Order: sequence, then C-alpha cells, then structure tokens
Amino acid sequence: MKKEYSIQCLLAHTDHTLLKPEATWPQVQTLCDEGMAFQTASVCISPVFVSQAADYLAGRLPLCTVIGFPSGAHSTKTKILELEDAVKNGATELDMVIHVGMVKEARWATVLEELRAMKAACEGRILKVIVETCLLTVEEKIRLCALVAEAGADFIKTSTGFGTGGATLEDVTLFRQELPPHVKIKASGGIRSRQAAEAFLGAGADRLGSSALVALAQADREAK
Repeated sequence: MKKEYSIQCLLAHTDHTLLKPEATWPQVQTLCDEGMAFQTASVCISPVFVSQAADYLAGRLPLCTVIGFPSGAHSTKTKILELEDAVKNGATELDMVIHVGMVKEARWATVLEELRAMKAACEGRILKVIVETCLLTVEEKIRLCALVAEAGADFIKTSTGFGTGGATLEDVTLFRQELPPHVKIKASGGIRSRQAAEAFLGAGADRLGSSALVALAQADREAK
C-alpha cells in the first residue's frame, strides 16, 4: 500500500532551496522566513549569503549551503577553503559536488581522498555528496555509493538541479539498495509536486531538495 504523507511531513524532509545565480538577499530572506514558518528541514542557499542568513536565522533553522557548485570541477584545496569559510560563517549542512571527470577516469582513490578531506573539514556538520546522477552509469553510481559510505559522509545527493536531469525514482531505489542504512539519500532536481515528493520518500529518500513544496503548502493553507 502506498504511504501517504501530510504536507507538514513532506516539508520536514525538505531543504527549502534557492540557488539561482541571480538570487538577491531579499529573496533569500523571504526563503528563510518561509522555511521557519513551514518548519522545513533547512534552507539551502548559495555561500555568499550564509553569513547574513546565519545572523538572520539565529539558530532557528538549519542552514545548508553548497560547495564546488554546480560543476564540482574545482581543486580539493579550493573546495576545502570554501567549506571552511561556510562553516565559519554559520553553515550547519554542506552539500558538495564531486568532480565527475575523476569518476569518468575511474580515479577512485582520488575521489575517496577528496571525500574524506571534505568530511574532516565539516567538523561534525552534515555532509551531503552531490554525484550528478544524470551524468553517471549504473556502475559508477554503485561505486560512488561505496565511496560515500567509506568516507563517512552523511548523505548521497542525486543532483545539482543544473545538470541535464534531476532526481529519478530509479536512482533513489538503487542508492537505497547499495548504501548501508546509516547513509541517507537526498533527492534533488525537478521535485515540484506533492505526488513526486511522496514517491521519493517512499523509494527511500530522507531529504528532498526543492524550491516548490513550500509554495504548494502555502496554496493549501490559503485554500482552507
């Protein structure tokens, strides 16, 4: 039987997201207000706004930002510096993008080394590893599940939302089969309906990256 989720349950699993390059601080501030009002899992914003958002939120909601976004094609040193700056500025969750080129070259030891370095730099904060599933083969996805788990990351995340495709139920199902139980899954990219959100949670995702679910909840509230 298909499990039904209340809208508040869906929002409690949602990183309310604004990562558009043209985003402004007033828009980010509105995102924070919405996240607090609807009790989302976090707000996920670009690094440039983290310090302001941390001051504004004052610990009332987890603050997520992205590292090496959106391409992942940065040196490990650069990613670590970016992550350390985000932590210093108040980020509590870090979503970092792997370098897909390393994966395509099967440089598995280098990928693992970077993941371990990023996890260490988090200083106990939540690390989500964005693997950009639309660019990967099934074999590469399976190998990355093993590496993400070995590195001690908290989540594997499907997508940046800026690639050629977003989250799919097939990928989330595969990840849940391949990952140990303690490594969680964030489905992100293209989740714009309540039905899609429910399906991804039902397939094994624990977090959803979405910019649309709060708007659906607002419409639902206004309809009442």
